[in-house]
Amino acid sequence: MRLRLRSPRQLARQLIAAARRDHTVVADYLDANREEWEALASASPSDAADIIEQLPEEDAAELLSELEPPDAAEVLEEIAPELAAELIEQLPLANLAAALDEMPSEAAADLIGELDEEITDDVFAAMSDDAEEEVRDLLLYPPDSAGGLMTTEIAALPLGVTTGEATERIRQLHDEYEDLSYVYVTDESDVLHGVISFRDLVFSRPGAPLADVMIGDPVAVNALADREEVAELAQRYHLLGVPVIDAAGKLLGMVTSDAVIEAIQDEATEDFAAAVGAGVAETVYTDVGTSFRVRVPWLTLNLALALVVAFAIEQQTGIISDEPVLAALMPVIALLGGNGGNQSLAVMIRSLASDDVPDTQVTAILGRQTGVGALSGGALGVLAGLIALALTSTGTFESSSEPVQVALVTGMAAFIVLVIGTLAGSAIPVVLRKLGLDPALAASIFVTLLTDLIGFGGFLLLAGWFL
Repeated sequence: MRLRLRSPRQLARQLIAAARRDHTVVADYLDANREEWEALASASPSDAADIIEQLPEEDAAELLSELEPPDAAEVLEEIAPELAAELIEQLPLANLAAALDEMPSEAAADLIGELDEEITDDVFAAMSDDAEEEVRDLLLYPPDSAGGLMTTEIAALPLGVTTGEATERIRQLHDEYEDLSYVYVTDESDVLHGVISFRDLVFSRPGAPLADVMIGDPVAVNALADREEVAELAQRYHLLGVPVIDAAGKLLGMVTSDAVIEAIQDEATEDFAAAVGAGVAETVYTDVGTSFRVRVPWLTLNLALALVVAFAIEQQTGIISDEPVLAALMPVIALLGGNGGNQSLAVMIRSLASDDVPDTQVTAILGRQTGVGALSGGALGVLAGLIALALTSTGTFESSSEPVQVALVTGMAAFIVLVIGTLAGSAIPVVLRKLGLDPALAASIFVTLLTDLIGFGGFLLLAGWFL
């Protein structure tokens, strides 16, 4: 493989494109050009991570092992923790420990939290004492809590200093801390008293007491608070970082803006997974046994609910025998209702996740969604009726009833199932929230049950009345 461009970013783009066509060629190229690989990883860790993700685990682990610990640490930070855990298990223990020592403690905790328990003790034993202690402290918190998201590498100043003294101390801490968006102010017991932006600190009078410049009683979150609460506070108050405290008000760390964005993304994907009955913590790297245990209970429930639909259809087999055309039209009606319900479900879950559905507005929101369902049902009902009329009139679908009657039943069923499906998609998450459950908890399964009952059983019931 020949590469004419030699800037790290241009090289990375060519390698990523080539890896998608044939990863073997890229692995061989990097193996033969280690200096280019090391320069690329040092200059652009995110691009190096993209290349790593395109390669087989064995080749990727070999390339990581060739990097200096600081560079390996930065590349690993850019890889999804689940995949990074798969890779680092293949690294020599010394290389792995050295890379973890160089990583921010919260990133190292995320990686170690994904490792198999049998090798975790060996990894800790190989790490430096200080890094091990910091990571162990973070692992005490649930991964989806503020404590699990926070970084302990924050700038904090004592309450009694002046702004001039504070500025000088920040200059000394500049090389130690990457994020100086906020500087926190604590007392001798490390209790949080205030926060000041680095910009305000620089432009304040040098002799002014820090207490006069800081914002007192800052927005903070308990270490055990759920990440959803952290994201809500960051969005509500437009924060670049959220300080984390314990029950006594002691400053423990900060959830950075990057971690907040990641938390919002994870919460959204969890809601989507929960809505269809998949494991909220499951990824494509989850082992087969765990995925099986998480999914099977919901699939079993789905089977039980499907039997309810089957029973409803079985009670109407007589009308199907008399009018075989109904067997062809039933799935159309059920599919319309399912799609309409899931559209409404997606909108409602997204609104609930962003806390945009206060109890006082529930009735109005459900009414609005019912109106959407009625308009959609009216339009699709007319269209479905016309299609049924055309198919039965031309003999494409055989029917012993008048084509107009079949069209009428089809149109009415489409209207009803869309109204009910749209309402159900909005109402079911609200009901689950009222019961103290996750609004996204397998909501799609219950919406599908209802729309299938109406789409199959209700359609046949209408047909029995009018045909």
